[in-house]
Amino acid sequence: MLSGKTCRLVGRVKSCVVKPLACLFTSSKMAKSKYEYVRNFETDDTCLRNCYIVVRLDGRNFHRFAEQHKFTKPNDNRALGLMSRSARSVMEELEDIVIAYGQSDEFSFVFKRSSTWFKRRASKLMTHVASQFSSSYVYYWKEFFADQPILYPPSFDGRVILYPSNRNLRDYLSWRQADCHINNLYNTVFWTLVQKGGLTTAQAEDRLKGTLAADKNEILFSEFDINYNNESALHRKGTTLIWEKRDETVTKRMKPPDEEKKHVPVTRSRRRVQAYHCDIIGDQFWEEHPDILEDDNC
Repeated sequence: MLSGKTCRLVGRVKSCVVKPLACLFTSSKMAKSKYEYVRNFETDDTCLRNCYIVVRLDGRNFHRFAEQHKFTKPNDNRALGLMSRSARSVMEELEDIVIAYGQSDEFSFVFKRSSTWFKRRASKLMTHVASQFSSSYVYYWKEFFADQPILYPPSFDGRVILYPSNRNLRDYLSWRQADCHINNLYNTVFWTLVQKGGLTTAQAEDRLKGTLAADKNEILFSEFDINYNNESALHRKGTTLIWEKRDETVTKRMKPPDEEKKHVPVTRSRRRVQAYHCDIIGDQFWEEHPDILEDDNC
C-alpha cells in the first residue's frame, strides 16, 4: 500500500502530466471547430472522371526573355533542348503522364484517363507541373547555356483541359503540331529574308503579308535554294515525349556457387522517357505506340 505522502506526490505528478495534455487537445479541438469553416470557401476543382487531363504550359513574355538571353533566330537548339529536358523532369516526377508534346516555348502534358494523382484536382496538377517545369528550367540551364548566365527567372502560365475521347485528344495534339508547322514555316522564311536577304524586320513582315504556305515555300526555294522539307524535324515537328521500355545491360560482381566472385553482365528492362521528332497527326505513330491511349470503351 502507498502511504498518504506518496499518494499526494503521485497525485501531483498526474496533475502536471494531465493538464498540459488537456490544454493540447483543447486548443487543437478549438482550432478545428472554430476555424475549419474557412475550407468551405475552396472551389471544388476535381477533374471529371474518365477524361484525359491535359496541362499546357506557355512561357510568359518569352519574346523578351529570348531577346535578353540572345537566343538564335529562328530556332535555338539549346533553348529547345532545355525545354525538352525540363519536360522530361516533369514526366519522371509524375509517371501518370503518358505523353507530352512541345514546341517553341510551350509544352502539353497528358495524364492518363484513369489517373488519381492529387485526387484529380486541377489546381494541384497544374501547379505541380508548372513548378516542376520552371525549377527544372533554371536547374538545367547551365547544361545548355554554359556561356550564357541566366539573367532572371522565367515564368510559365498553365491551363487544364479535359478530353473525353481518344479522338478528342489526338485532335488536340494535332492542333498543337499544326501550329508548330505554321509558326516555324513563317519564322524560317522571315528570318531568312532578314539574315540572308538583307531586309529589315519591317520589310520582311510586309513581304510575307497575305502569303500562303505554298508562297513561303516558293520564296525559300527560288530565292535561297532552301527546301523546307529538309529543315530539321525538331523544328518542323516539335518534340514528343513518351515512355518506352528499354533493355539495359549492367555489370554486377557476383559469386556463383563454388566459384570465385566475378563480374557478370545483367540485362534488365526499364521504362525511360524517349523523345521523337515525327508526325503525330497521322495514324502511324499511334499504331506503333498503342499503349499510349486507353480504350474508349473502358
